[in-house]
Amino acid sequence: MKNTPLHKIILTIIVIITVVLGIMIFVYPPAIFPDPSHGFQVMKSMQMGGGFNRLIVPNQDDISKNNSEFLTWWSPGQYLVPYVIKVITGLNTGRATALVITIFELSGLVGFYIFFKKIGFTPIIAALSIVFIACQQAFITPYIFYNGGEVLLFGFEGWFLYGCAATKKVDLKLLLFILLSGWAGFFCKSSFIWIYVAGLLCVWLRLSVIGESLNVRKLIKNGVLLVIPAIISVACIYIFFLSKGDTPASASTGLKFSLQTFSFPLASPLVAGFSIDDIMHGLLFPTFTPFLTPEHTLWILLLMAVLSLMLISAIIRFVQKNDYRLFVIVFYLVSIVFFTAAYLRQMTISYEGRHFRIIGLLIVPGIIYLVAKFKRPYKAAFVVLCVVLIGINYSFLAKGYIFNKNISSHGSSGFAQQTIDQQSLNYILKLNDENRDAIFVFTTADLPLEITHNRIIILDPILPGVQLNYDDYSYDGHAGPLYLLLPASYSTEQDSTAKKFFPGYKNFTQQKLGKKYVLYSAK
Repeated sequence: MKNTPLHKIILTIIVIITVVLGIMIFVYPPAIFPDPSHGFQVMKSMQMGGGFNRLIVPNQDDISKNNSEFLTWWSPGQYLVPYVIKVITGLNTGRATALVITIFELSGLVGFYIFFKKIGFTPIIAALSIVFIACQQAFITPYIFYNGGEVLLFGFEGWFLYGCAATKKVDLKLLLFILLSGWAGFFCKSSFIWIYVAGLLCVWLRLSVIGESLNVRKLIKNGVLLVIPAIISVACIYIFFLSKGDTPASASTGLKFSLQTFSFPLASPLVAGFSIDDIMHGLLFPTFTPFLTPEHTLWILLLMAVLSLMLISAIIRFVQKNDYRLFVIVFYLVSIVFFTAAYLRQMTISYEGRHFRIIGLLIVPGIIYLVAKFKRPYKAAFVVLCVVLIGINYSFLAKGYIFNKNISSHGSSGFAQQTIDQQSLNYILKLNDENRDAIFVFTTADLPLEITHNRIIILDPILPGVQLNYDDYSYDGHAGPLYLLLPASYSTEQDSTAKKFFPGYKNFTQQKLGKKYVLYSAK
């Protein structure tokens, strides 16, 4: 151990910590975010013979019949990878997912480490960068909530970047890499498309340089060759997947100009790299009580945009590594163009730091490199900042894990159910076992994962005072027993609205389930 290089010691410690966390969530699996919850509904439909990536749901015109929908809103990797492990090992979905999280977290750390070394950083800088990444809340979140494509994409994109940086000439291997990496990345998460474009731009520019300048002839020739497999890859994704339904980028409600539209993408290095959006549970649209007023938040966002531009400028100026600077510049510019356009058109893409995680990962070795050249007091200040981030983020991990272990309820899926107590969940499971033709209605996408023998409907949350078009929400006709589970916080008006969605059912009986839910039953 005495002669072991420091970077190997650091990497060993990080790997051990990651494996230990993986063992912990294997024993007590995490909760699950809504997006992958919908994906696992597709998995259940496929198990019942519904066909690849097809969601079987009750027909709104006649609830006794079913509709089959091809799910294009999310890519299939988030549920197919756990499903494969589940089939091979015989584990429940929660524990199969815990293995997926561990495998892809380790894959991401290793992938980014070899990428950082490939673009010119020393092993110790690359290892310290991995430490910083492991302290980001985005790395920690999957151990509390399985976030589907986010963790899969992290496990893949470091290797994708390495492939983009390792190519030295346009040959068959590169063309195959371009073709297959597009499919693999999209399989992990559909938003990989913009990362794919940025990565291929880096490849194109790198291979078109002679000496210190771009060669126009090589630029054109390489562009023609590289675009062919890229078009084939994207075309197959569109024809065989995206064209079959709606996606977050397929709808627009018109142009809307605002400061946040431009400043949020500009601020992404700080928002994502230093977990600011995660720590605040949503900078612009917080999940819980906001830390700041909207006006103060906007000023903070504008400040972070300016500081982010200064940080990127410092990296470009002082980190004398051409490939690294190329990746930082291209990815930052492509992200700004893509997300600014999406926000301007008001696409269904949220203002969340997770969408910019690749930017927060790319800048890490540049920051470590710059800090290494600072004077001792500034190095100490950076270490203090890192310690604060570790304290905040790992405290979040400890609280979340303890909640999942000791307070959340657990059913057949294996996932921690944070919104319902065990006694109430046991009652729902009892109803599920007693019926084979019932319909269970929920307002959240995680609880339906516990229903194994009956059909389910997931309603959008009913907001108070909002006028609804009942034709869009109602389910006509009659089938078996209907069990409608609504939050206890709903008003009488909200409860009445939900029951009106099922005009074929009358005389609902009401039963309080714990402190958080009310069950309405009709037969």
